[in-house]
Amino acid sequence: MSELINNSAQRKELLKHMILQLHGGEAPEAVRQQLLNLLKGIPYDEVVEVEQELINEGLPAEEVLKFCDIHTQVLDGHIDQSGAKPVPAGHPVDTFKKENRELEKVCLKLNLLLSTVPAASEAALPGLITDLTQMFNLLMDVDKHYRRKENLLFPFLEQHGITGPPKVMWGKHDEVREMLKASLEALKTGGVTLSVLEQLSDMVLKPAAKAITDMIMKEEEILFPMTMDELTDAEWYNIYLQTNEIGYCLYDPKEEWNPSDAAISQTLKEATGDGTVRLPSGSFTLDELTVLLNTLPIDVTFVDRNDKVKFFTQGMHRIFDRNRAILGRDVRMCHPPHSVHIVEQIISDFKSGKESSAPFWIQMGPRFIYINYFPLRDAEGNYLGTIEFSQDLTELRALEGEQRLLSYGK
Repeated sequence: MSELINNSAQRKELLKHMILQLHGGEAPEAVRQQLLNLLKGIPYDEVVEVEQELINEGLPAEEVLKFCDIHTQVLDGHIDQSGAKPVPAGHPVDTFKKENRELEKVCLKLNLLLSTVPAASEAALPGLITDLTQMFNLLMDVDKHYRRKENLLFPFLEQHGITGPPKVMWGKHDEVREMLKASLEALKTGGVTLSVLEQLSDMVLKPAAKAITDMIMKEEEILFPMTMDELTDAEWYNIYLQTNEIGYCLYDPKEEWNPSDAAISQTLKEATGDGTVRLPSGSFTLDELTVLLNTLPIDVTFVDRNDKVKFFTQGMHRIFDRNRAILGRDVRMCHPPHSVHIVEQIISDFKSGKESSAPFWIQMGPRFIYINYFPLRDAEGNYLGTIEFSQDLTELRALEGEQRLLSYGK
């Protein structure tokens, strides 16, 4: 066949045939050449439709998952995105993409570092392992990126009848998680020599980074354009409002997304009631509570019972920088490796009831900083999490005499 196939139905049938060839054992390069000869490019939505049709026709999702990387290898660079909708700033897809840019930066640094391993000296080995461990700790943050897809995005796709591709992609998420976990465990194993590290690089570390960048390709060339077509602004806004509950991956969004549809604003208002937060001793509007917490002369960070960072105040003069990328992150990953064992001990002592506080104070240049951790417990004594208070006591320590209420303004 000498002419390119431009008919959608024919394209999809050919793509379906090619995928089945791959599953039947055909060499990926041979199938790729067929694609180049017969198809200039495959629209992103047709890739999803074909995958869903194959699953509907009886091809197990597990089988599609097994060959997913080969599909990517064959299709990479030949998916037509010319019909994709633009993504507004601050939109959930915009956030996903900006997280991907941060992940790519870490993967690039990781691969550059791994390229130095063959020529490294024994003296450089401890530093190499520390740097690699820190990079894989950063990459573990991808879990939040994946959980937002799994728990916020995929349910809406399923409501639109798209069930197979999300199931396959979720399976790839789990594979990436296992690869990252295996990489960290390997790096933390004692007695790693340069020769062992070189083997780990080829067998575990590089494949883990590649799995992340391959997923980025699947997201940006297929998933995100397709979801922009399928989901309504109201559905996207629902996702947007819940995103903070899971947190961000290596990125703190700077722009708010404000859909133009007035009906969305009304839906939001109805969903949130009158916006009042009612407590046993009083109530606040959400705005009042936010401003109150951010006006307190202390920094507050809350870690939940599962050791995930759940909340932090955003006062104008924070002592320790925080951004929303840490929300949903394991608190151990928020500390340098040399202090993680202390963090684990504090949490363990709080959970067991052994301790009820963990105070520290440090000198930061001219400032005297007081830090205290407290366990939170309900009325029955069940552990709910840990709260951190940090306060700059420099000016308070210098106070002398009295400053009474009646002397205000004098």
